[in-house]
Order: sequence, then C-alpha cells, then structure tokens
Amino acid sequence: MELLFPLLILALLVPTFLGVRRQKKEMQKVTALQDSLRVGDRVVTTAGLHATVTELRDDTVDLEVAPGVVTVWSRLVIRERIEEPALADDLDSVSLRKDDNATPETGPTEH
Repeated sequence: MELLFPLLILALLVPTFLGVRRQKKEMQKVTALQDSLRVGDRVVTTAGLHATVTELRDDTVDLEVAPGVVTVWSRLVIRERIEEPALADDLDSVSLRKDDNATPETGPTEH
C-alpha cells in the first residue's frame, strides 16, 4: 500500500511532463517557421487557406489569396510553408508530344 501512492503520482506526472515537452518542441518549430518566412513564400494558414506572402511586419503578414486580393493576418496563423515543385520537374511529367495515331473522335487507332 505504501508504494501505491508514489507510483500513482509518478504515473500521472510522467505523461504530463512528456506532453509539455512535446508542446514546447512544436512551438519552437512554429516560431522558427514564422521567423524564416520571406516575401513570395506559398503558405497554408491554420484555417486551411493557401496564399502567397506579399509583406511581413513584426506581428502580421500580408497574404495574397487571389490575384490582386491581399489580406492582413497574424503571423501566428501560418501553419506551414508549401514547397512548390520546380517547373522543370512538372514538364518532365507531362508529355507534350501529340500521338500521331489518335484522332479526336475515335482516340488511338490500331494498325
């Protein structure tokens, strides 16, 4: 019975400690992301909005959500930066060659 109380306290404190530690690491990652933002970066907000950074201030960021539509947001809402693939990578995956055996009405023809 004497060991039950200390084990119960330990069983409650360890998960709490690990949760606080994990939360602190996540906050450090978010802070590092917000400090590394640059004009032109594509980002996603905590609300799921995809936008482009157009201006940065101490506590706010201007986001272009559509061509010519700029809104002001708190830096804290930036959840992640979107890494856009290079144009050359996109072109490699798309075939620009027209299939000589295809017609619009019938599709590919067999010989």
